Amino acid sequence: MGEKDVPVVIECAINGETRPERNPHVPRSPAAIVSDVLACLDAGSALIHAHNDDIRKTGQDAALAYLEAWRPILADRPGTLWYPTLGVGTDMAESISHIDHLADACGLRLGLCDPGSTNLGAPDAEGLPVGMVYANSYEDVRTCFDQCERRALGPSLAIYEPGWLRTVLAFHRAGRLPRGAMVKLYFGGEYGLFATEPGVSFGLSPTENSLLAYLDLLEGTDLPWSVSVWGGDLLKTPVARRALELGGHLHVGLEEHFHPDDKPSNQELVERAADLVKDVGRPLASPEDAEKILNLAPPQIRPLGS
Repeated sequence: MGEKDVPVVIECAINGETRPERNPHVPRSPAAIVSDVLACLDAGSALIHAHNDDIRKTGQDAALAYLEAWRPILADRPGTLWYPTLGVGTDMAESISHIDHLADACGLRLGLCDPGSTNLGAPDAEGLPVGMVYANSYEDVRTCFDQCERRALGPSLAIYEPGWLRTVLAFHRAGRLPRGAMVKLYFGGEYGLFATEPGVSFGLSPTENSLLAYLDLLEGTDLPWSVSVWGGDLLKTPVARRALELGGHLHVGLEEHFHPDDKPSNQELVERAADLVKDVGRPLASPEDAEKILNLAPPQIRPLGS
C-alpha cells in the first residue's frame, strides 16, 4: 500500500486545559463533551483525546468524572477510540491510576506517555519567559509503558521535544515499546501551550525542515505518526500538507489550537482537516481503520460499567 492509499487518522483533542476565556466553544461539562465528541466523529475524526474538568483528580474519582461523558458516548458509538490525560498525582503511578479504572469500566484501549521534560510558559510584561518545568523522568516513562503492557493499551506518545522521541526510540530498539504506539509530533506555535500573547513556545517550529528532522529520527521504524501545532493553527502551516504527502496523520482540536482572531469549534477544525485530506487525495480513516493503523491489541472484553 502506497502513502496515498493509507487512510488518514484525524485525532481531535477536544479540550485539554483550554477554558472558555481562550475559546468559548471548548467543551468542559459532560453534556458538552458528549455533544462535541459525536459531532467530531461525524465530521471525520477517528480518534479522540479528552480531559475531564479537573486534572487534579486521580484514581477512581478521575475515572468517574470521565465516565459521566464517556458512558453515553460509548453506548451510542461503541467502537470509538479515545484516551484521557494524566492526572496530577504525587507520582506517575498515581497520575495514571484512573486509566486502570477506565480500562475496567469501559474497555479503554489506549493509554499515554509523555516521555520527557521541558519548560512551558508564557511571556511576562517584558516579553521574557515565565512558567514551569514539565518533568517526566525515565522511571515515569517505564511506569506508563508498564501499565500499557499490563492492560494491552496502545500508548499515545506526546513528543514536545526531539529528545522525547529519542527516548521512545530507545524502547523501540530494545523491543520494549508497547503494541499500538502512535508518535504525536508536537510543534510549538507562536503562542506555545498557555499564552495568549506570542513570543514564548517550546520544541521545534512548525516548518517543513522541522518535520523532516523528526522523520530522520523515525526512519526505518514504521511507527505511525501525526503532527500538531500548539499555540497556533496546524492547517495554516506547511507541516499539515507535507505530513499528509509523506504518510502522516493529523492531530487537531481546541487543546492546542489558538489564534486571538479565530475561535472555531472542534467540529470546524475536524472539517477543515478533512477538507485538506481530501485535497491531498488520501482517504479518511474510520475508527476501524485507525485500529489497524495503530496495530492495537484485540479488545479485552469487559462490560460497560454501570
